[in-house]
Amino acid sequence: MSQASEFTEQDLEGKRGLAFSGDLTLARLGDLPRRLAERSGGDVGTIDVSGVERMDTVGALILLKLAEDSGASITGASGQTEQVLKQVGDAHQPIKMRPDKIGSVERVLGEIGAATITAGRTLLGLLGFFGGVCVSFVNTIIHPSKFRLHAVVQRFEVVGVSALAIIGLMSFLIGIVIAQQGSVQLAQFGAQIYTINLIGRLTMRELGVLMTAIMVAGRSGSAFAAQLGTMKLTEEIDAMRTIGVSPTEALVLPRVYAGVLMMPLLGFYASILSILGGGLFCWISLGIPPVTYIQRIREVVPMTDVYVGLIKAPVFGLIIALSGCFQGMQVKGNAEEVGTRTTAAVVQAIFLVIVLDAFFAVFFTQIGWS
Repeated sequence: MSQASEFTEQDLEGKRGLAFSGDLTLARLGDLPRRLAERSGGDVGTIDVSGVERMDTVGALILLKLAEDSGASITGASGQTEQVLKQVGDAHQPIKMRPDKIGSVERVLGEIGAATITAGRTLLGLLGFFGGVCVSFVNTIIHPSKFRLHAVVQRFEVVGVSALAIIGLMSFLIGIVIAQQGSVQLAQFGAQIYTINLIGRLTMRELGVLMTAIMVAGRSGSAFAAQLGTMKLTEEIDAMRTIGVSPTEALVLPRVYAGVLMMPLLGFYASILSILGGGLFCWISLGIPPVTYIQRIREVVPMTDVYVGLIKAPVFGLIIALSGCFQGMQVKGNAEEVGTRTTAAVVQAIFLVIVLDAFFAVFFTQIGWS
């Protein structure tokens, strides 16, 4: 039979001990909190709960608060009483109304450390994702029936054909800008004819492929991340796994093929249009005839520059496709994550493209292709 909550006082070596009995539950507490407030003044050494038959979270909270205020220890707990006291004690933590003040140096170092850890984890995840793509690639070679030609051709159109207009316009204008700025500087030395050298080598070797990669990263890489992220949110990817279809083979590989195979074509196309834009400026502003311009381009641009651009392009395409697909597959939680991952895909792709471009520049210089 349940009993009302009660306590008695005991004198233990100059300190009071409180012994509780009955049921320390919300229904049986009665005026126990008021009586404790009136009679528990002074030091309390121990709180004995061996006589408590039942206890709920309210009773446990009262005991823990009493022990915290008086510095007493709770003894005699066993069974259900001990379990409730432990659970309530674990949950009874002070809540900070405002965060602790952190020094500027400590905060900056913390942010740098967090960013470094995030970058390392992202790089590891990207390498693991690349490994999965390689496994799927080998699997499609072993089992050609799993190769989805229609999906690949559709990606070719989206990544390559649909991008011709914007990449062509951008490259044409960049050629004009390079010619204009180069001619202004070379005019100080009476060497405006070398503007052709600047246009030919810079666009064919570096800017044609690099600017194309940046444009494809912003256009196609972001689209890959948004498409796969949306499919992840709507559980289409989980449904594909359920029916035995590999998302990597069905969704990622066609995009990787498109990036790798279309980038060399787009890069060469961009380089040619940059040269045409520079040639138009040289004809109108510098009075260099088109025939002379083309002849000079053939003389000053070695074939190694063409090879450099064609070697770098598929690597850039692979990086862009992997970054977009990887970030898209990481989406989870809510629609805001799609935008966050799309932005991350573009930034990651452009960063890696520029880093690899610097590596290629040093590498080709070391092997004599300079």
